[in-house]
Amino acid sequence: MLFAHAGGMWRADPELLVLLATVPPGDAVILDLYENPIQVNPELLRGLAMQRWQEQMNAWLIEHEQLNQQR
Repeated sequence: MLFAHAGGMWRADPELLVLLATVPPGDAVILDLYENPIQVNPELLRGLAMQRWQEQMNAWLIEHEQLNQQR
């Protein structure tokens, strides 16, 4: 769930999604995964993070359903 954007490295997780939901619209400076200050557009970064998060959740759901069928 790691991805690069705007010169920073981000982890698509609930913590990042909540942070981005609380940042006002417009450019903002937030810390990336390695605590580097990065200027980003919060709406754009939130969209990318949400996409990555949803992809991972879908993959986990499919894996979970396959394991349940094997039992």
